[in-house]
Amino acid sequence: MHIVVVGGGVVGMTTAYELNRRGHKVTVLERHSVAGSETSKANAAQRSYGVVYPWADPAMVLKALPWLFKQDGPLKLRVPPSVETLKFMFATLRYAWSPGLFGLNRRAMLRLGIHSRERFLALEKELGLAFDGAHQGLLHLASSPGALESYQATHELLKELGIPSRLLTPEQVREAEPGMVGDGPLYGALSYDTDGTGDCHLFSRELATACETRGVTIRYNVEADRLVADDYRINSIILKAGDGTPETLDADAFVISAGCWSNHLVEPLGLTMPIYPVKGYSITVPLKDPEHGPVSTIHDDNYKVVSTRLGNRLRATGFVELADFNRDIPEARLATIRKSVESRFPGSADLDAAETWAGFRPMTPDGPAIIGRGPRANLYLNTGHGTFGWTLSAGSANVIAQVIDGEEPVVCLDAFRPGRFRE
Repeated sequence: MHIVVVGGGVVGMTTAYELNRRGHKVTVLERHSVAGSETSKANAAQRSYGVVYPWADPAMVLKALPWLFKQDGPLKLRVPPSVETLKFMFATLRYAWSPGLFGLNRRAMLRLGIHSRERFLALEKELGLAFDGAHQGLLHLASSPGALESYQATHELLKELGIPSRLLTPEQVREAEPGMVGDGPLYGALSYDTDGTGDCHLFSRELATACETRGVTIRYNVEADRLVADDYRINSIILKAGDGTPETLDADAFVISAGCWSNHLVEPLGLTMPIYPVKGYSITVPLKDPEHGPVSTIHDDNYKVVSTRLGNRLRATGFVELADFNRDIPEARLATIRKSVESRFPGSADLDAAETWAGFRPMTPDGPAIIGRGPRANLYLNTGHGTFGWTLSAGSANVIAQVIDGEEPVVCLDAFRPGRFRE
């Protein structure tokens, strides 16, 4: 079967790999000149299988308003907000206050995270890709006694699902991360022992090369303009090259993995996917004193900034900003990220040599990604992973491939069903 995958980010490339592995002919359509050039470009570099949770968290809603008025607060809102921003915010509130929904969605996402880790380990063993990847865990720091106490419930949930985790004392934290000698407040941490790291952009490019070696066709610098469909199936897709010349591409099935740009392809078919571009920022810097940098990933709850070791580099990422597709990078955002790094790993990184980035996480208002069959028999969705695209990509790629092949997916997809926003 010839299958077209729209989107060459990490989700699209892992999907292409899984479909090719199953014997399908695969064509990937990517609007950039290399794979992994949008949300996958410079994300937090953490494969946080045990951390995944829905965006619509009732506990976070109560904290959100004060964060908006705090200079270093992790949540930012462009004023005046657009109509699309307001719609997304109100939808998030509605889902956050739906009784029991957060817990159900969180468990569903964690189960997909468990499967994704399994698929990543198998994929890495088979392909031997070079992307500064590791599985040395993640530490979620506690900057107050209350924060540490709140981690107990998460620890119990992870134990229930068989995900290894530990509550650590400050001494144990510094033993695990000996380079963390800064003066940031520390009362302990929750250790996600099997979480991973890795440069998502490098992984996507390496995987693209591996896929091409195995016969996958990747077409770069093309825009997926629209799907040509009747009442039952998709017949073809209209592409536009750099000069705007249209082209019709026929296939047997189509998978949409275009992140924040997915909705315009399926909305004319009667399916609305309320994916919003939640903006985040990162810096990538060389480690000038590697022994005093992080061993793996540190989530600094004081600034809500994640710092991750990538070989001889450090990636630090922060902020949730609702600003539509605004790509500006205010110095104030970068200053907060630098403060977090210096408060934990002073002098370890050359912060003056930072590569800066702003990107858009394709977020659904309730939190889970959109995975499953679309409104036509041969249309499939694997998109809207929010901040967890890197983490969940390998697992979601495998389950959508199972759906396409008519198999029962190994992970229940009820929480990820594409039509849920109209129910």
